Amino acid sequence: MAEYNINISELKKISPVMNAGDRVLLNGIVYTSRDAAHKRIFELLDKGEELPFPLEGACIYFAGPTPTPEGMVIGSCGPTTSGRMDVYSPRLLDLGLVAMIGKGERNADVCEAIVRNGAVYFCAVGGAGALCAKQIKSCEEIAFHDLGCESVKKLLLEDFPVIVAIDSKGGNLFK
Repeated sequence: MAEYNINISELKKISPVMNAGDRVLLNGIVYTSRDAAHKRIFELLDKGEELPFPLEGACIYFAGPTPTPEGMVIGSCGPTTSGRMDVYSPRLLDLGLVAMIGKGERNADVCEAIVRNGAVYFCAVGGAGALCAKQIKSCEEIAFHDLGCESVKKLLLEDFPVIVAIDSKGGNLFK
């Protein structure tokens, strides 16, 4: 298994060489989105309205950070179960999403969309939200403020540890 230290902006060109099981340190911008935010993003898509962030080349982190303690950038920010977003993920991948970070398996439709779009699904360590938060250097709430921890946030990651769970060729750590 290989190890990579990559910027999210380079994922599209690097994803073909990554394999399920590879360890990666991610750097760059990701956007948090969970169930409620995904539902609202789909409402905007269906109405033809502008999204809170561009999907092309984007990476979504399935996370809902806890409130930010004084003197910190963000509260605990571990991954949530990705399967709850399976109904949404194929369309987002087809619209340019290049990567997702979460935990747990994905369904066959998501796996097919990952391969079809040359994307990648990363798993972060569940139960290690406080540790994950140390690798987040900035956090800005950008949409759906009324959703609290499930609002969309723009995060800047530095050496954020993940594992390639499903690669762009269909390799699947869960199989």
